Amino acid sequence: MADDHSMDIVVSFDMQEMKNAVDQCKREALNRYDLKNSNLEIDLTDTEFKVNAENEFQIEAVHDILSRKMTGRNLSPKILDRQKIEEAGGMRVRQTMKLLKVLDMETSKIITKLVKENFPKAKSSIQGDTVRISSKSIDDLQGIMSFLKIRPEMKIPLQFTNYR
Repeated sequence: MADDHSMDIVVSFDMQEMKNAVDQCKREALNRYDLKNSNLEIDLTDTEFKVNAENEFQIEAVHDILSRKMTGRNLSPKILDRQKIEEAGGMRVRQTMKLLKVLDMETSKIITKLVKENFPKAKSSIQGDTVRISSKSIDDLQGIMSFLKIRPEMKIPLQFTNYR
């Protein structure tokens, strides 16, 4: 039996599932009565999701549809970092939603601080875009997982990998 048990905390998602969710969102948006003939522009790149519409209501409707489709494909809507809705010209508005793909340094520091304060027997270290947690007890690691999932400071979807 190993002396220490460990796990990594990361932010990741399946980009192919995201593409599928966006395709389903486009199909539903084009067929919905309140969005039909509104010349919606929905675009997904590797780093962001963009919506160009006639008004803010339509952007909210598309976000709602996308959130449902993402949830159905086991993707957390938290990976969408919604930016401010801005004027696009021609009586249209647009919104960019950045895709959160990595654990940023600020969130890593928050995780490390929370673990040190609430689980004194566990050790945490920041390793690039992951946080490694190690402890002698598997129960501590499981406690840390459930503790971090319910914290309001965690505005991003955490993945727990490399669990051993």
